[in-house]
Amino acid sequence: MTDKAPIANALLRRASVPRYTSYPPANHFTAAVGPDSHAAWLHAVPEDQPVSVYLHVPFCRRLCHFCACRTQGTLTDRPIDDYVTRLGMEIWRVAGMLGRRQRVSAIHFGGGTPTILRPDLLKTVNRDLRAAFDVAEDAEISVEVDPTEIDDARLDALAAMGLTRASIGVQDFAPEVQNAIGRAQTVEVTAWAAAELRKRGAASLNVDLIYGLPFQTSASLRATLETVKEMRPDRAAIYGYAHVPQMARRQRLIPPDSLPGPAERLALFEISQRMLAWAGYKPVGIDHFALPEDALAVAAREGRLARNFQGYTTDVSPVLIGLGASALSKFPQGHVQNAAASGVWAQAIDGGRLASARGFALGPEDRCRAEIIDRIMCDFAVDLPEVASRHGFDLGHFAPEIARVTARFGDEVALDHGRLRLTASDGRFARLLCAEFDGFLARSDTQYSRAV
Repeated sequence: MTDKAPIANALLRRASVPRYTSYPPANHFTAAVGPDSHAAWLHAVPEDQPVSVYLHVPFCRRLCHFCACRTQGTLTDRPIDDYVTRLGMEIWRVAGMLGRRQRVSAIHFGGGTPTILRPDLLKTVNRDLRAAFDVAEDAEISVEVDPTEIDDARLDALAAMGLTRASIGVQDFAPEVQNAIGRAQTVEVTAWAAAELRKRGAASLNVDLIYGLPFQTSASLRATLETVKEMRPDRAAIYGYAHVPQMARRQRLIPPDSLPGPAERLALFEISQRMLAWAGYKPVGIDHFALPEDALAVAAREGRLARNFQGYTTDVSPVLIGLGASALSKFPQGHVQNAAASGVWAQAIDGGRLASARGFALGPEDRCRAEIIDRIMCDFAVDLPEVASRHGFDLGHFAPEIARVTARFGDEVALDHGRLRLTASDGRFARLLCAEFDGFLARSDTQYSRAV
């Protein structure tokens, strides 16, 4: 029998790998895919295909030091007003490319801080969306919420939009950690936001947490998890902090020696797994947990879990339309990303053009590898012969990958006639297993986040 500890330790010491919210990851997107490809792919969406819509609001009143998202700070509403005006223009332009009021099954507001929008601006965006698209009566309407940037008027506006799900950013409640990451947020204001969102119709409430933060300890994470358990969210997501100051300059404000090391990170990861399991939450994928009756947990049990640019989801639409600066779109033909800088995005919108700046056109092998990676990320298992066959390949095409997996993973992976399954139920090696099937990783010098 293979000794698992040395194998596990060797795997955890391996280089960082992508989070695989898309394949290939966005760092492989190029300008070869732009407005022309984007327009063609929009034209090709079938009339009877419901689509999902993602709206990106890049503005924040404060810029958290840990964040690596495309955001920008503002103390006034003037740039936000201008942004919403152009967002409406983009909504109508994309709808025109589709050629109809396309059915929409899900709408997600992300950022940045979507709740930075005043109530009248939320109403304006909602009006444009519902006029330009055919939003289903049972559509999931979700929003990311900063509890320090929400009030009764905004909550009422969200309710009027048909809010069904909300995600509250917490990260960690320890004052020392909050000071280090530039995000002061009390338990009281967070609990108030959670309670009021439920009153306004949020049938599913998620809380976002992070392990591996500066000055974070086992004790501080335990205390945060105990507090979150009392709020009883339907879902919790706990991500590993990715310290990439060469990509996110604000992270240079975080002293590297304040970060927990690999062994400490693993201990924090295991604490979160155990405490959420004890509280009755079921693990979903590598970093999500949900109460057994929540739709995400049900989808995981039934093998219907999906993954997109926002992470794990029950949304299985093959088309995700991204709106706003840096927003990502997904089509069967490939991926598209809008111009990341809001000024460049605004110039495109003002010029009557789609704002797409880069992307990737998927070939047959890309689609096959993408599905393999999706299944590993969602199920911790993949039937390689079945997936390969549907994409026109045989199992032998992946013989080199299978040989590497056998050599590197040992008993951490069970292999039966090409059917792969991670033996650890927490999926800690899922991203590392996906990396073995990543045809682009060897060509990248990007520093990704640690696998655990």
